[in-house]
Amino acid sequence: MFKPVTVVTGESIARYGFGNGHPFGLDRHECFIREFVAQGLSEQVRRVAPRAATLNELQAFHTATYIELVQQKSLTGEGFLDRGDTPAFRGIFEAASAVVGATLVALDSLMSGNSHRAFVPIAGLHHASRAGAAGFCAFNDIGVAIELLRSQHGVQRIAYVDIDVHHGDGVFYAFEADADLVFADIHEDGRHLYPGTGARDEIGRGAASGVKLNLPLEPGADDSQFMLAWQEVEAHLQRYPSEIILFQCGADALAGDPLAHLAWTPAAHAHAAQRLCAIADYQGHGRVLAMGGGGYQRNNLAKAWNAVVAAFLAREP
Repeated sequence: MFKPVTVVTGESIARYGFGNGHPFGLDRHECFIREFVAQGLSEQVRRVAPRAATLNELQAFHTATYIELVQQKSLTGEGFLDRGDTPAFRGIFEAASAVVGATLVALDSLMSGNSHRAFVPIAGLHHASRAGAAGFCAFNDIGVAIELLRSQHGVQRIAYVDIDVHHGDGVFYAFEADADLVFADIHEDGRHLYPGTGARDEIGRGAASGVKLNLPLEPGADDSQFMLAWQEVEAHLQRYPSEIILFQCGADALAGDPLAHLAWTPAAHAHAAQRLCAIADYQGHGRVLAMGGGGYQRNNLAKAWNAVVAAFLAREP
């Protein structure tokens, strides 16, 4: 039976963003929503509201010391949470907690069986580490979701697929030696772009060696190069079957993004989402949770993210 696609939207996650012309501005959620409504997709999904993650949930991934730092900076709104990429603002703790909570709401919809696919536009903050912020990311909702899948839902093998233009370093290094976190990441080569990591020879450590796949692309790579890399992702996911797929679908690899140098179109996102659904169904669980991630050209993110939702809604003939 076809189950509804869950999409988590709301003002609390819209507040996660930075002012003063920052690329990760406060308008990104609304840009998604306008296109979501214009395409008629909003009427075809199960829309649910975010909630705030609890302290216990945040501590599943982050250290208590770091969480306290975010709380303190949130009161004053002064300075940075890291060395200069992630500004503090008044209420950043609440906004970042809502992003984590939104991902957990989407996760609950999958694990309860209410949906097989779910999407959260302001989510997928893949740079934050267990003990610090990085790259516009205060809390790592993906890391929290992975830890809670294990502790609360009894899920062992999790697949994480990342097509954001930036390497998902906060996830990769936190689980580099975790043999049950299957990792596949297509991104611009770190020799040309932040965070400078994700070389092809980074394949995991110890028992996890070979379970991690990093596929760096040269500047200018278009959909044809994406499709070649994607074939490797599919083979990797088939080699290591999972019980759920987490999909960070950042839109900053599309042509014209101000922070990167790749040249994909939204067709890349549509193809990735469609194929992940097929793989999830073939593996018997059907669960795919997509998170919007990066994307700093507003038309690009609106088109790419809605291409993912549309692919989730497509039914097999």
